[in-house]
Amino acid sequence: MKRALVVIHRWLGVAFCLLFAMWFASGMVMHFMPFPALTEAERVAGLAPFDPNLLRVDPRAAIAASGFPGAVRVRAFARDDGPIYVVTGASGLRAFKGPELAPAGVVAPQDALAIATVHARRRGIDSDAAAFAELADYDQWTVSNRLDPHRPLYRIALNDDAATELYVSSATGEVVRDTTARERGWNYVGSVAHWIYPTALRRNLDAWLITVWWLALAASIAVITGTIVGLWSVRIAVGRVRSPYSGWQAWHHWLGLGCTVFILSWTFSGWLSMDNGLLFSNGKLSPAEAAVFSNKLAWQTRAPPEPSSVPGQVLEVEWFAFGERVYRRDRFGLEAQRLLAIGETQSGIRTFLEPADIVPVGAKFGRGCRPPVAVAMTDDYPSRSAMPGAPVYRLVCGDAWFNIDGASGAPLEKLDGSRRAYRWLYQGLHTLDFAPFNTWPFLRTAAISGLCGLGTLFSVTAIVIAWRRLRCLTL
Repeated sequence: MKRALVVIHRWLGVAFCLLFAMWFASGMVMHFMPFPALTEAERVAGLAPFDPNLLRVDPRAAIAASGFPGAVRVRAFARDDGPIYVVTGASGLRAFKGPELAPAGVVAPQDALAIATVHARRRGIDSDAAAFAELADYDQWTVSNRLDPHRPLYRIALNDDAATELYVSSATGEVVRDTTARERGWNYVGSVAHWIYPTALRRNLDAWLITVWWLALAASIAVITGTIVGLWSVRIAVGRVRSPYSGWQAWHHWLGLGCTVFILSWTFSGWLSMDNGLLFSNGKLSPAEAAVFSNKLAWQTRAPPEPSSVPGQVLEVEWFAFGERVYRRDRFGLEAQRLLAIGETQSGIRTFLEPADIVPVGAKFGRGCRPPVAVAMTDDYPSRSAMPGAPVYRLVCGDAWFNIDGASGAPLEKLDGSRRAYRWLYQGLHTLDFAPFNTWPFLRTAAISGLCGLGTLFSVTAIVIAWRRLRCLTL
């Protein structure tokens, strides 16, 4: 048995030592430089104030024009060519020009360039030398499936000091991603390496999932067999713990034993990151559950008012169905909004949804639902709204916990028993997402840097040993 474990560990180590070194080193980079994304603050900063009177038609007309039988929400915002409606349904999204409901997709590079230039200027980014770069379905920074409804994307190079590039949706004309030269450079040795994220592989989600799942599983087997062999090889003599190895093998043995818990948990949790619903639930709502939150009949029984009823100028207006009601959400800035339930008087205006607004949704799930409560910042199962300062409510219905964004009414995640276990086994172990580290982030930074540094050093010893063994085979 021991001999078989030694052979398995030896050759898996030879095959994966470079991969382990890359994972540990790139993990440190990822902590300091995450994958490029357009943050909510950046998105809102790029919006222009507009007069909702210019929309002229109400959101129900936009829903009818979209052809979506079960629209979830409708947004209105200003583009450089006028106000735009975006209708989101279960099968995708569609954009229309507010005044006449003509299709609002972007079909010309010069239009995308104009949109990106205005967006950049509103964010204070120099766009005087902006130029169209390409129209593409995928590139290294836009492989996320969340961008699928917006493809193809126009890439606009601003040619500023930071070498900023903006990606404009051909479907809605919104800027949906931005990158800088610094982000791109660090992410090649960070997220791209760590996730094994070359565009050619990642654009095919199934192929990428299968590839990385098997690589991570084989790496986990290498660690498990190494742990067993390492513990088996320890010798205790004259009250001292000794290793039977010398030189680089001794360093590998001792570093492996010292990092055993971390390497085991980090490799195993990394493999779980590719689970995608295989062993644990994926946190998504079933179609029936989604229908409870967004009742399509509400659009028929609660007619949204004319957009002209929105007072003053806003950055964005959104209508969404939640339970038995349709709400209008007026955005004035990143941290400023108001909500009005259709059919209520102006005295019913609030900033966010309140627990009482969520109770009717719980009633539809049956008697097992508890009253909704706000998720605390220190909760063991944290959840955050995209809008700073907005509450997230938890509706507990038996074994299922639903986290609901108090700013937009969007169900953020379903946490059943399986998903709660996954939270600890993946997020907890792989990113050290534990309460003390969230309370004192510098401790988390120190822990990740120190542990990944030790893991990298441990991997270097494996590389040296593997190189020597391969050299011996060629002699």
